[in-house]
Amino acid sequence: NELDVQMSEVAFVNWNAGGDNAISALAKLEFERNYKFRYFQWDNSLEMRFGWNAQEGRQWRKTDDAIRLSSTLGYRRDTISSWYFSAKANFNTQFANGYKYPDRTTPISTFMAPGYLFIGGGTSYIPEGKKFNLYLSPLTFKSTFVLNQDLANQGAFGVQGAVRDADGNIINPGKKIYREMGILVTHKWEFPVAKNVVLDHNLELYTDYLNNFGNIDVNWQVTATFKVNDFISATLLAHVIYDDDIKFDTVEDDNGVVIDPGVPRIQFRQQLGIGVNYRF
Repeated sequence: NELDVQMSEVAFVNWNAGGDNAISALAKLEFERNYKFRYFQWDNSLEMRFGWNAQEGRQWRKTDDAIRLSSTLGYRRDTISSWYFSAKANFNTQFANGYKYPDRTTPISTFMAPGYLFIGGGTSYIPEGKKFNLYLSPLTFKSTFVLNQDLANQGAFGVQGAVRDADGNIINPGKKIYREMGILVTHKWEFPVAKNVVLDHNLELYTDYLNNFGNIDVNWQVTATFKVNDFISATLLAHVIYDDDIKFDTVEDDNGVVIDPGVPRIQFRQQLGIGVNYRF
C-alpha cells in the first residue's frame, strides 16, 4: 500500500512584479496484491489519483483524476520458463466531472463517461526477479462506457450518438456502450537508472479488428521517481494518449446537430512534483 501527497504553494504580499496566490495538491493511493506459487502468478493493482489547483480570484480546477484497476492471472508449464498463459482485465475511469475551463456548466467527461473495460487472454513474459511484464493478447474485448446521457447523445468517446430530426429533437437517444474486439499489447518495466532514481514505464497498445484495423490506440506513461529519503520523493511524469474515438474541435449547429465530428489528436500531460510518500 502506498500513499503519496504532493503540494505546491505561492503567496505574494506587495509584490511589485505581480502574481496571484495559488495552491496545488495531488494525492495518489495505490494498492497491490500479488500471489505467486510455482506455476501460478496473480497480480492485482488499484491506483486512485486526484489533483486540484486553487488560485486567487477563480474557483478551483481539477488537474488530475484517475481510477485504474488491473488484474492478471498467469500459468506456466514449469518453474524455469518465464512465459505464462495469461488472462487479463483492466478497468479505467475517473472520480469527478471534467470541464473545458473556464466553462463549468457543460462537462466534457464524468464518472463512467468514459469508463473502459478490457478483458482478454494471451501470453505474458515475466522474467524472474525483475519488474518486467510484457503481455500479448490476440483476442481482447474492449467496452467503452458513456453513462452520461448528454455525452452519449453527442457520440462522445466513440459511442453511437443520438438520431435527431431537422429541428434537433432527439428521435433515438445515443448509445451508452461501445464494444470492440481486437489486439492488446501492454508492457510494464520498472528499473533503476541511477542511485535513488527509478524509471517506471507503462505502455498500452490496442487495435480493433472490425473498425479501422491497423489504427492503434496508444496510452503511454513514463514516471521518474527521485527518492530523497524513506518519506520524501520527487516525481517527473510524462503521459501520452492517442485514441481515434476521442475527437476534438467538434462543431454543432444551434439545434445541437453535429455538423463536424472533429478530429483525434495526440494528448500530452506533464507533471513535476515533490511530496510525502508513505508505504504501509
